[in-house]
Amino acid sequence: MAITRDKKNTLVAELREALSSSKLAVFAHYQGLNVADVQELRRSAREAGVTITVVKNRLVRVALESLDDYKDIDTSALTGQLLYAISNSDEVAPAQVLNTFAKTHPQLVFAGAFSGAGTLLSADDVKALAGLPSKHQLIAEVVAQLLSPVHDITNALSGNLHNLLDGVSAKATN
Repeated sequence: MAITRDKKNTLVAELREALSSSKLAVFAHYQGLNVADVQELRRSAREAGVTITVVKNRLVRVALESLDDYKDIDTSALTGQLLYAISNSDEVAPAQVLNTFAKTHPQLVFAGAFSGAGTLLSADDVKALAGLPSKHQLIAEVVAQLLSPVHDITNALSGNLHNLLDGVSAKATN
């Protein structure tokens, strides 16, 4: 069934809004996945704060052309059945969600991505991004690195304090 012009305009406006506020929009070929698989992907993506959208590539091109950051971007990679994973909060979450899903469903193949800065990323770039830790994991690692000297000092001081107390206790019993 054909989509009306009003519905197309609405879809383009929603895509324009999603792409303008996104940090990363990954697109992948999903041919061979059934409806249950796509629903499973959407469920896992929703938990990670990622939106999965299946829309005609022509409408995505129209939305990209209407955005200043994406006007000059090469859209030749937008061919075939593609789904779009978009996140406006985390730079690597869409790539990670799709990569995790692709491990159990090899029919899902990366085609590329649009960064928030308006650049086109290749499928290899997306795979490399998927291997990076998430923003929250990186923050936790930095905090752990910053706190490690504090923990070392408190452990050393508490060890000396325990030795002193053990010595005082031994003198008191003699």
